[in-house]
Amino acid sequence: MKKTEFKTNLPQEGGACYVPASAPATEVQPDDRKPILLPAPPGELPGQGYRKRQLADWLYKQGTREFGEMTNLPRSWRESLAAEWRISEFAQVQAFPSADGSVKYLFTLHDGSRTEAVYLPYQDRKTICISSQVGCPAGCVFCATGRMGFGRNLTGPEIIDQILAVARHQNLGPREIRNVVLMGMGEPLLNYENVAWAVRRMLDENALAMSPRRVTLSTVGIPKGIRRMAADDLGVKLALSLHAPDDETRRRIIPTAHSYSVAEILEAVRAYFGQTKRRVTIEYTMLRGINDSEEQARELARLLQGLVAHVNLIPFNPWEGAPVEGSGRKKIQHFAETLEKAGLPVTVRWSRGVDVGAACGQLALKEG
Repeated sequence: MKKTEFKTNLPQEGGACYVPASAPATEVQPDDRKPILLPAPPGELPGQGYRKRQLADWLYKQGTREFGEMTNLPRSWRESLAAEWRISEFAQVQAFPSADGSVKYLFTLHDGSRTEAVYLPYQDRKTICISSQVGCPAGCVFCATGRMGFGRNLTGPEIIDQILAVARHQNLGPREIRNVVLMGMGEPLLNYENVAWAVRRMLDENALAMSPRRVTLSTVGIPKGIRRMAADDLGVKLALSLHAPDDETRRRIIPTAHSYSVAEILEAVRAYFGQTKRRVTIEYTMLRGINDSEEQARELARLLQGLVAHVNLIPFNPWEGAPVEGSGRKKIQHFAETLEKAGLPVTVRWSRGVDVGAACGQLALKEG
């Protein structure tokens, strides 16, 4: 058994952020203990009576990563727990800080697979963007993650442990991170069971006790999954990565869009809103000469009429080998103004973490 290893490349005091060209290779040692995060807290955790609640508090309130630190538990029980259960789902955690204060985290899982998360500190909140899969099956041409292809689904513990691991590394209690976006690697609705499990742990008052209004699930548009979200009443916010107002353009940039038309996706989104009454966010990455014309802005506005939605325009974040280019600032601003004139609320989401490959669409297991 091997303890989770944290590695970071921090800036020198008073200096600029240093980002390495590469990180040391990871030697993964097997850890076949059971994941302590798997049972529903605290009812199915090991132990009896109030000991279960004590254990849940150490895991989800204190963010403890070692059983030996759980000082109010009997030593013999701590030793027994350590022999049978593991706290961390990661063999190694590496951090790559950006000059803007955000931090990309590269997680090596116990089977040697890798995934990523991004920590985004703001003046009034702390946000983490987490992954649901290793790689992504959607294959969006503007996304470096899509270029990687698909590895595997993350388990529920691997999803929620991204929050716990980042909080620990940032010297925060897990409950100090109050905003989570499932916008990292992967398509969450193609890993629905594990994502739903993790979301319920985020919201559980005995676990991370987050507000459902502060958890956002982003999907490229899986109608069945969107309807299931509504039926299960997960309670979290829905963000739709639409990126084009018509099928021809969307299929050009999102290969999996051949499976579902824009009309089918928006029908599911309208059904979601009708059942939950929660505003939907529309994500739209601005690509030069592909989806950024005034006519496309008008068509997008027409499609969204009657839906309580907010449009996020996302400037394209470059990555090596990308087959597309981003729209210029003037083009993005004109697109936004066209939507606003049609009565749609719009925000341009300038990204953070671009210098370390941590911005939207850049996650590709690059070590800095």
